[in-house]
Amino acid sequence: MDTQPGKDRKIEEIGIYSDTRDILAHARHEAEKEGIDDWFIVDVDAHHMESISWAEIVQHIEDPVIRDQAVRFQQERVGAPPYGINADLGLRYQDVGGRIPHQLDMRETVEDKSVHRDVTLTRRAIDSLCLDYIVVFPTPMLQLGMHPQIDMEVTLGRAYTRWLVETILPADKRIKSFAYLPFNSPQAAIKMVEDFADCDGIIGFCVTSARYKPVYHNDYMRLYAMLEERGLPIAFHAGYHWNDPSLATINRFLGMHALGFVWCNMVHMTNWILNGIPERFPKLKSLWVESGLAWVPFLQQRLDEQYLMRTSEAPLLKKLPSDYMRESCWYSSQPMERTNMKATALTFEMINAETQLLYSSDWPHFDFDTPSIVAKLPFLGEQAQRNILGLNAARLFNLEVPGTALS
Repeated sequence: MDTQPGKDRKIEEIGIYSDTRDILAHARHEAEKEGIDDWFIVDVDAHHMESISWAEIVQHIEDPVIRDQAVRFQQERVGAPPYGINADLGLRYQDVGGRIPHQLDMRETVEDKSVHRDVTLTRRAIDSLCLDYIVVFPTPMLQLGMHPQIDMEVTLGRAYTRWLVETILPADKRIKSFAYLPFNSPQAAIKMVEDFADCDGIIGFCVTSARYKPVYHNDYMRLYAMLEERGLPIAFHAGYHWNDPSLATINRFLGMHALGFVWCNMVHMTNWILNGIPERFPKLKSLWVESGLAWVPFLQQRLDEQYLMRTSEAPLLKKLPSDYMRESCWYSSQPMERTNMKATALTFEMINAETQLLYSSDWPHFDFDTPSIVAKLPFLGEQAQRNILGLNAARLFNLEVPGTALS
């Protein structure tokens, strides 16, 4: 069993060895204070550091030659980045530039050996954030879409997903995830759906948004049809890529984080809407993750204004672009922009937040949000709060909800 940390312990410095429960002690206190600790709450975007488990993950590589290379690399390259990962690990100083959790390496003590350490760490977050379900994503792999070797994205995406469904998800029904889509290879992405759509704990499929593939290409139509037929959402999880020519002039991580995590999803959303994907696949659910919310009203207005002057260039559309963004797209809440509460309230209105917004923490990253942030919004009624914190996710992912939490 996982032992509890001492009560009322003070954390003088948060680092990679700090206990999740100590860091998040305030989260449970806030939830109790706001009276939401017994609400149905789903966190649709949390993370683990899969690179810590990379020696295990590469054991799931299917090609025996590549698997042997990866295993030898892990054994012989002490201190080297994980085999095949192309994330810019040199930029990990971001952890010391703001609020400091321990995303750099989650090395806290785990004594329970009955389950994988990631399961224990995730359970600590579940209990501390008062969650009923948590959806976990990888971290360094969010940049895998920019890997110069397409085959490597396929190989590592499959190995990670197989490790996830065999090692992590079966240990606790409260832990869910999206299977990785190697989107640079449409055929490989289709194979992922065929192989993993029915696995326990998989509630959809994820595209890491830092990539240059156009979402409207005909090669993806079968993929979208398969997801629509199965009722599984496709999630576009944002990331940044400092070598993107359009962002390369930015000289502060602050600027890269502010724009990079938005820019990639803005591009994909523009192509998604103007090329009529919601019309071609009206039952396909798309979720846009970790870009915040302020970009959505901007893009709604910008696309509407341009569309009304050039409707011939978007012949599949039967209504305004903003209508599709408001009615057929879902959004995760983090990081929620709150410096101008009037703007935040208008954003919620423009995206139909009461039905289309899902709470996310982005734990353990430096800008994580706790559930109480939603509960403290002055313009939301209780039912809207309950929807955003959990019930919208339950409807989108067909999650089991206790009868007492349905209203």
